[in-house]
Amino acid sequence: MRDDDIHEVVRILRSDVLVWQSPAVTIVSQREGNPFKVLISCILSLRTQDQTTGPASERLFALADTPEKMAVLAPEAIETAIYPVGFYRNKARQIREICRALLERYGGKVPGDLDDLLTLNGVGRKTANLVVTLGFGKPGICVDTHVHRICNRWGYVETGTPEATESALRQKLPAEYWLEINDLLVTFGQNLCRPISPHCSICHVRAFCDRRGVKTSR
Repeated sequence: MRDDDIHEVVRILRSDVLVWQSPAVTIVSQREGNPFKVLISCILSLRTQDQTTGPASERLFALADTPEKMAVLAPEAIETAIYPVGFYRNKARQIREICRALLERYGGKVPGDLDDLLTLNGVGRKTANLVVTLGFGKPGICVDTHVHRICNRWGYVETGTPEATESALRQKLPAEYWLEINDLLVTFGQNLCRPISPHCSICHVRAFCDRRGVKTSR
C-alpha cells in the first residue's frame, strides 16, 4: 500500500462498516458518553468477545455506575455480574483497585491524560488510548490485534508489535483519522479481514492491500 492510499481506504471502510455492528466499547461510548464506563468496558473487553462484553457491562453498571459505588461492591458481586468474561475473577479485583485509585488520586474522576491512565492497575496502552479517544474525544491511536494485523497486512506499516505499530501510525497516519482508525479496523477485522482465511474475494480495499502474510483466503 502506498502512503497516499490510506485516504481512499478510509473512505471505503467508512461506508462498508455500516452494515456491521460497532465494537462493544464503542457502543458504550456512544450511548453513555461517560469516560468511567468506557474504561470499565475496556477492561471487560480484554480477551473477551463483544457479544459477552456488552451484556456484562450492562449488568455491572446496573449495580454500580460510578467509582464510589463500584469500590464498595464485594468482589463476588462484581464477579457474578461480569461472568463469563475472560479472567472475570482477576478483572473483578482489578476494577475495584482502579476505582479506589480514582477516588484516592483523581477525586473520583477518570483522568483524560494518557500517562495518568497508564498508572492505573492493568491499564495498558490499548485501553488508555481507547479511553482518551472514545471517552474524551481527544487525539490518540488505539492499536489492538486487529489494527496491528491489518496495517501490516496492507503493507502500510512494517512492525512486529502493537506498540511499534502505534508508534509508526503516530508518525504517518493523518491526524484526521486517529479517532476512528480503531473502530474501522476492529469492525473490518472482526467481520471480513479475519486473522485466518480473510474474505479477500469480496473485499473492497483489496486493490490497495499487499496481502502480507496471507496464506489462504476466501
